[in-house]
Amino acid sequence: MPLYVRDEQVNQLAEQARKILKAPTKTDAIRQALERVVNEEEQRVPLAERLARIKQRYQSMGSVDPNFDEKAFLDEMWGDV
Repeated sequence: MPLYVRDEQVNQLAEQARKILKAPTKTDAIRQALERVVNEEEQRVPLAERLARIKQRYQSMGSVDPNFDEKAFLDEMWGDV
């Protein structure tokens, strides 16, 4: 079944993709581009899993020192002692 693109901007993007991908046709370029998008999404780690990893790293750092004086620390770091 042939692919007919009615939107001129989509047609221009397809032509750019064809040149970048060195595809023989715009249809082939569109197929390759769509396959890449689908594959990237399938390989992507789910947000819940990424957040769980971040939470685990944060928790492994230990508890916050309640006596830590952040202002004094920053003043010393910037030389405002």
